[in-house]
Amino acid sequence: MSRRHVPAILGLVAGALVAVPAPAAHAAAVMVRCSVPDLVEAINVANSSPGPDTLRLAHKCTYQLTAPDPASPGNGLPEIRSEITIDGRDATITRDKKAPKFRILFVAGTGNLTLDRTTIKSGFAVDCPFFEDQFPGIVCGGGISNTGTMKVTRSKFIGNTSQSDVFAQGGAIDNPGTGSVSETEVTGNHVVYSGSDIGGGAAGAAIANDGPLTVTRSRLTGNIATVTKDTQSFAFGAGIISFAETTVKDTVISKNRSFAPGGFARAAVSNGIPEPGRLTVTGGAITHNTSDAPHGFAQGGGIANNALMTVSKVKISGNRAVAEGGTARGGGVRVGPFGTLDLTDSHITGNTVDAPNGTAQGGGLDNPDGGTLTARRNKVLRNTVTAKGGTAQGGGLYHAGGPAGLGTTTLEENTITHNRAGDGGGIFKASGVLTLNGDVIRDNEPNNCSPAGAVPGCTG
Repeated sequence: MSRRHVPAILGLVAGALVAVPAPAAHAAAVMVRCSVPDLVEAINVANSSPGPDTLRLAHKCTYQLTAPDPASPGNGLPEIRSEITIDGRDATITRDKKAPKFRILFVAGTGNLTLDRTTIKSGFAVDCPFFEDQFPGIVCGGGISNTGTMKVTRSKFIGNTSQSDVFAQGGAIDNPGTGSVSETEVTGNHVVYSGSDIGGGAAGAAIANDGPLTVTRSRLTGNIATVTKDTQSFAFGAGIISFAETTVKDTVISKNRSFAPGGFARAAVSNGIPEPGRLTVTGGAITHNTSDAPHGFAQGGGIANNALMTVSKVKISGNRAVAEGGTARGGGVRVGPFGTLDLTDSHITGNTVDAPNGTAQGGGLDNPDGGTLTARRNKVLRNTVTAKGGTAQGGGLYHAGGPAGLGTTTLEENTITHNRAGDGGGIFKASGVLTLNGDVIRDNEPNNCSPAGAVPGCTG
């Protein structure tokens, strides 16, 4: 589903003498007054002109959109169809909350948008151009939907929404094209499944990626994914959902919430479906996120992986998986039945799982359904599993082989200490293959590993 744009580099060398061509002429930056009609006109002119164009917005201006673009009513501004740079100069482009619903920007397949120092605010998506022919009813990208090429730098996405009664994704940013986001704040955005049918979904309250996409030195905070109560629907990836190749570097993903009463709430950082394309997270922090599914299934507070994933040097702390009267698993990290996760040199600390009158498992790490987890040189500390009136197992790690018994967890040189659960304070192994190699497992409550003798090399 992704687009590929391959830049060409041309050189000219002829005989003994080299003719050096003059630099290509570039139009000067266009100064856009603090006026929505002027901004609309500037985009239309840039789309129709050859070569790249730069639109320089009025410093700290608020461009308030009161109506959608007549030619593309799902969008507030004209489609980006050529190579355009918007130099925001700390300006804001926002939808008037009394206006009809529309996203702010759409990048067409031929478009190449660079967005710098711009706030995109209060967009409200009503369609999804990339999927509308194959999957009518999907809604995506409340702030921006990119099907071409997109580069976002030093910008903000605040209070954008994607809502559908079928499937909604990308509350702030939806990227089926080729994209990058750097030094950008994505906060207070929403993705909502509002239908009544069984099995709907809301994915990626901040960012949804059908890729490829790179996110660097950014902050995804306070975003919310919700679904209709008791529809057995899925709210997942309140920070970021990956359906294709995704790289996240040195980024803070914090205080996001997936809420699915009677359904499935999955972590702030999620892989969508088991298909080619690895989600790689390096550096940064995944902290204080919540997956809440009363009378349902909370699957991962910080990370939920069900495809290919690599995590290295990440602080995963203070995350919660909560399911009153249901099943809650993986406060820090959860590996699904099709997941393969390589986890190295990270801190998984202070995460909690709580399921009053239900089942709670895997405070720090959870691999319950047949996935593959390889963990090296991590610190799994002070994670907690509670279930008043229910079952609480695996404070540091819960492992089971899944229905076929094929799940594997390989631990090498990890420290698993001061974790707490009803049973298996350090590790609870229900079935499958779990191996230790140089790990330190001590000072967990009420025991280090359970059932007794289930984990070779671990006692207590």
